[in-house]
Amino acid sequence: MIGQIFDKNEKRTIARKVLEALKDWFEVDESREQYIRESADRIFIAAKENNEYVGFLCLKETGRDTVELAVMGVLMEYHRSGIGRQLFEKAKAIAVSEGYSFMQVKTVQMGKYPDYDKTNLFYISCGFKEFEVFPEYWDEDNPCQIYVMALK
Repeated sequence: MIGQIFDKNEKRTIARKVLEALKDWFEVDESREQYIRESADRIFIAAKENNEYVGFLCLKETGRDTVELAVMGVLMEYHRSGIGRQLFEKAKAIAVSEGYSFMQVKTVQMGKYPDYDKTNLFYISCGFKEFEVFPEYWDEDNPCQIYVMALK
């Protein structure tokens, strides 16, 4: 089941459960805590299976017409089951209903790490297009790839 969550404490609880289980992607404690903290004030969509939350996605407004897929996580045992796609489709529908024209997402540039290559391929399969790479946005070991899509 995919649905929007409105309670701030519930958002933080879900984000903590999922992100702490995905330390290969969210290994920097300060960054992980920031995602958890900021999730409370964002559009938050969660996936529930067998009465347990197994994934979530947060949207962040970055401009009057643009929303960013700020953070997304699905527990490893649910990867490749369609949950990420369902979370994205729900987020896209909400972004459209909120009047946004564009969605963007930032990730590590394709070709740096196999796990992030899978993430890149997921975003491309959702309809995102390569926009720009910022080689030192995060640091030189993690060049930032920005993908965008038009929502209208």
